[in-house]
Amino acid sequence: MLSYKHVSVSVSGTHILEDISIDFNDGNITTIVGPNGCGKTTLLSCLNSSAKVTAGNICINDIDFLKLPLKERAREVAFLPQIRTVIPVLPVRTLVEHGRFPYLGFTRRKSKEDIDIVNQSMDFTHVTAYSEQNADTLSGGIRQRVFFSMILAQDSQIIVMDEPVTYLDLEGKRNFFNMLKKLRQSGKTIILVLHELSDAIRISDNIVIMNDRKIVAHGTPDECISSHIIEDVFHTTYKKFSDEDGDYYIFL
Repeated sequence: MLSYKHVSVSVSGTHILEDISIDFNDGNITTIVGPNGCGKTTLLSCLNSSAKVTAGNICINDIDFLKLPLKERAREVAFLPQIRTVIPVLPVRTLVEHGRFPYLGFTRRKSKEDIDIVNQSMDFTHVTAYSEQNADTLSGGIRQRVFFSMILAQDSQIIVMDEPVTYLDLEGKRNFFNMLKKLRQSGKTIILVLHELSDAIRISDNIVIMNDRKIVAHGTPDECISSHIIEDVFHTTYKKFSDEDGDYYIFL
């Protein structure tokens, strides 16, 4: 289990996160939501040290995660950030193979297992057909699937993604969420930041609600809806619709 224990982040005396304590349950999809600037991205960025924890600690199964060597951390947690300012001029397969870096030795020679995992990741995300194309020539939606394939190639138990559906159209988003469900069924732990509340409620086992640099609530989607905390934090109302596939929420 991934646990944040009284984690705070400060930059030049300004608090970015304040006293965050949360357990992310194994084998669940947990989505973090909150208004812009509330600290969602910073909370995730603590995992790859792009945000420096100034108090508290982060543990995996009671082991201090931030004290592990970088390669060991990458074997435990695969992280896909929201903003990628430089798109590599590399063939898709080469980019996905970068996901195996935590397992390669000094020579970086790939084993049959490495190659098999790369192939499986590309097949799973439906990017095999683009293997020889450079990533920078692809559409935003396909490129997002390539980056997703790369972090799957890390074969980490915990998958963390910040706004992963930004570049996806409706069909792409639906396919992506179906992939997440399959990963959950395989036992993976998935932690997301999503912008759309309706998506978060539909896909998640648990929701974490942030506001003003703190976690103000967390629980199942039903618990978060019934507590009215979403309405209070986002200053919104909603309409609920139901069919044979379940409940849907539209926020107004």
